[in-house]
Amino acid sequence: MVFRSLGRTIREGFKGVYRNRLMSVASVCSVSSVLIILGIIMIIILNINNGTTMIKDKFDQVQVYLEDEIVGERLKNLQENIEKIDGVKRIEFLSKEEGLALEKERYKDESFILEGLENEGNPLPNKYIVYLKDIKYASNVVESINKLEGISDIKYYKDIIDRMLYISELVRVCGLVIIGILMIISIFIITNTIRITVAARKREISIMKYVGATNGFIRGPFIMEGIILGVIASGVSTLIINGAYKYIFKVANEKLYIFLTMYIIPPFKLFNDIVIIFTAIGIGIGVLGSIISLRKFLKV
Repeated sequence: MVFRSLGRTIREGFKGVYRNRLMSVASVCSVSSVLIILGIIMIIILNINNGTTMIKDKFDQVQVYLEDEIVGERLKNLQENIEKIDGVKRIEFLSKEEGLALEKERYKDESFILEGLENEGNPLPNKYIVYLKDIKYASNVVESINKLEGISDIKYYKDIIDRMLYISELVRVCGLVIIGILMIISIFIITNTIRITVAARKREISIMKYVGATNGFIRGPFIMEGIILGVIASGVSTLIINGAYKYIFKVANEKLYIFLTMYIIPPFKLFNDIVIIFTAIGIGIGVLGSIISLRKFLKV
């Protein structure tokens, strides 16, 4: 009995979509457009968050340059004192020899200009790389390290991180507001489509009510119609977004790294999430739009 009723609901839902095919096509196009805009905003937000995390991981550390006289026991004591500072996650010592080797590796083909700087000629200082538990500890850690003896210079990138976090939060809030507005527009579109279908069958619905049909029995096919429209729209928008993003990734990823030293999220990492989110939103919009459009006609 349940399967027969479900079968009837699905069948009637597809019939409703076919009977009003022009309106269905218009509805799918409209909702797809909204979902594409929504997808673009989501991808921008995710990539900004990803970029912020990458930059944060890269700059979430303090470079502490040491005076040449700091060696042996004094070096050990200095390290212990830094490790005790609140907010320090771990500390790593980089000798001037190791620093020179890293510079040679970085410049590769031009590394010959650094030849002969070993031993006495090495101008690089010994340094500690202090990793922070969180960027919020940066000011406190730097202030505490500055009070210690044997420090020649300190460099960190708190301003960059703060700016990125501010931009990330701003984009996130604006994006959520726009997404909310777009979802309301989508529900309005679906509601109007279903309402036209319902209005054409108003008499039929009234008769069904008078002969004792339940609201659920009447509502089922229309909800199914909304779900079908939502799923088709989500499928169309997912394919368009995925194709466009793959192209952008292929063209822009390397250039973005050169300018901002960050990569955008690979398409394969986004595709599954987009499918799930768009399908859920499409079905949700379809169901909600159907319920809203039917409310008036079921009050007989």
